[in-house]
Amino acid sequence: MSFLEEYLPLLRSGSDLELIQAESAAGDLARADVSSEVKKAFLSALHEKGETLEEVAGFAAAFRRLATPPRLEDFADRAIDVCGTGGDKSNSFNISTAVTFVLASAGVTVFKHGNRSITSKCGSAELLQALGVKFLTEPGPLRRALQALNFVFFFAPAFHPAFKEIMPIRHALAAEGKRTIFNILGPMINPGSPGCQLTGVFSGAWIAPMAGAFHALGLKSGMVVHTTLDATRGMDELACCGTPQGVGFGELWQETIPFDLNELGLEPCLERDLRGGNIDENLQILHDLLNGRAPRGLEDTVCLNAGAAFFIVGKADRISEGIALARHQLLGGAVEAHLQKTGDYFAS
Repeated sequence: MSFLEEYLPLLRSGSDLELIQAESAAGDLARADVSSEVKKAFLSALHEKGETLEEVAGFAAAFRRLATPPRLEDFADRAIDVCGTGGDKSNSFNISTAVTFVLASAGVTVFKHGNRSITSKCGSAELLQALGVKFLTEPGPLRRALQALNFVFFFAPAFHPAFKEIMPIRHALAAEGKRTIFNILGPMINPGSPGCQLTGVFSGAWIAPMAGAFHALGLKSGMVVHTTLDATRGMDELACCGTPQGVGFGELWQETIPFDLNELGLEPCLERDLRGGNIDENLQILHDLLNGRAPRGLEDTVCLNAGAAFFIVGKADRISEGIALARHQLLGGAVEAHLQKTGDYFAS
């Protein structure tokens, strides 16, 4: 009997799994000899019960272990990933990708983990590829790129072979309109295991549980953030078009991070200021952003996220200082120069 079959009655009775039980169950989801019916029943029951932080942490631990390691452990403690769960259906510009270049241009080590878009026209993978970034998988080329550019991109399908046994189940449940734990797991299973993270969640209800799960995994420092747009909608990142909020983990454990736009010198904006489009449109938006021609709300939002990231890694003592540094990098030519350097590096 698989762990999935053993734990299924517990879930259906409303009982929670301990972290080690969740980790064992996650391992069985990656097995080819466990039936799709059992996997589907388990994931459905887990979602209907409601996932706990221990269950999320257990799943994350399992899939981190099953991931293909990039062998960059000596960089991991000081590295940060900036990404969101997706699924907020806001169709916003690739804010976290722009933030990656702001951070890298200032010397911060970034382990960017991402995939092609599911809910928008242009995801992080599409935009990075359009900028000339190659999807590296071998440790040697990854290390050389990181040393040259301060960032690497881990294309999720290339580093998570275990997911081939799970994706058909996810697609089947999605066709039924059902979410699963995998809708929030992506940011937690970066194969490089960075010590720091700034992670956005599609629902405010997930801020505290996900922060607790990151803390249980032993990360050095980070925040889980969300922006409330109205009573029913939100964004999986910090944004100036709503009410941003965040909770810390690691060195920031149990800190509620204040994001008062007025105190931070930022202005409220309209949701449309952050809207993205297809690859060509997003490339133009990025170009406008670097030349001071993008909507002020988008510029402020990118700087807000980058400022929070600078604070997390200790590059700034306060978020307001991080915002000022981010704006200097963005508008002073440093990010544009880094983008050019990136394109030249992968073209050579």
